[in-house]
Amino acid sequence: MKKLPLTAALLLPQAALAHTGHDQSQFLSGLTHPVGGTDHLLAMVALGLLAAQIGGRALWALPCAFVGSMIAGGMAGVAGLPFPGVEPMILASVIILGALVAMAARLPMALLAPGAAVFGFAHGWAHGAEGPAQGLAVYAAGFALATLALHGAGIAAGRALNHGALLRGLGGGTAVAGLALAMVA
Repeated sequence: MKKLPLTAALLLPQAALAHTGHDQSQFLSGLTHPVGGTDHLLAMVALGLLAAQIGGRALWALPCAFVGSMIAGGMAGVAGLPFPGVEPMILASVIILGALVAMAARLPMALLAPGAAVFGFAHGWAHGAEGPAQGLAVYAAGFALATLALHGAGIAAGRALNHGALLRGLGGGTAVAGLALAMVA
């Protein structure tokens, strides 16, 4: 039974491509966008690490808040709505999420979920602003699926590390990497 979600995740991209009228390159572009930028990759995995570290409702609430808001941010980016602080916000997401994991912070969900949503909106805005003008739905499906997979990878790693020092070290390394990215930006 545990293999069903993995099988579904592996088959989902093919199902999305099976419908007529979808441009495969737009889907693949969306799918690769979150993994092509170190800042996006680090933040999305760190959110999964944080969700695993907290457990309970956070396992679904944080990724859902991030991805739902990311899709809205993607639409805002495509529409050309201004977001002057998008890059600093994305870098802040890497640093803050990494630091929360490093500190094993236990903040209330009433603070974490909206924070995840704000970070998701910023990442989505960047995806949308850099994405194709046409075929947004297919592109958005790609970047949403990739983001969920990165959150899932973070959750799996966090659960495997069982709240230990290595998990906190990964969080600290993520925060330091975010600071390094901020220095070169």
